[in-house]
Amino acid sequence: MNSRPFRVLGVQQIAIGGLDKTLLSELWTGLFGIEKVKDYRSEAENVDEDVLALGSGPHAVEIDLMQPIDPDRSPRVNAPPLNHVGLWIDDLPAAVEWLTNRGMRFTPGGIRPGASGFDVCFIHPKGNDASPRSGEGVLIELVQAPAEVIDALG
Repeated sequence: MNSRPFRVLGVQQIAIGGLDKTLLSELWTGLFGIEKVKDYRSEAENVDEDVLALGSGPHAVEIDLMQPIDPDRSPRVNAPPLNHVGLWIDDLPAAVEWLTNRGMRFTPGGIRPGASGFDVCFIHPKGNDASPRSGEGVLIELVQAPAEVIDALG
């Protein structure tokens, strides 16, 4: 295999979905005591979410508690309940190009700003004939790591 032009630095986030994020919030912020740092809402992505931070600085892991704005429309951020895992990437454009050239299937939308302001893209959970490689049943978010994360985790 060719030399990989990027590194996976660590877990950036986990995203958990439900039809009503109230119970998720009661568990994660109320019972576990994890701080909510912001709200995020996107009609285009059909998501209303609470963004929590576990830890601080470059070692923090984001926990997104998501509910669909319209439960009858895609994407259904509540199915599956463990919606996706986000990984810090030191060079997102290089990673996408390299993985694409090796048959990786990405979701539509390409690299774009994510809920926390970092550029993101998603590896599709299922491959197809044109792009047979995938997350093998798991939606994986690749997140461009900022300099302080690269310095701390790289």
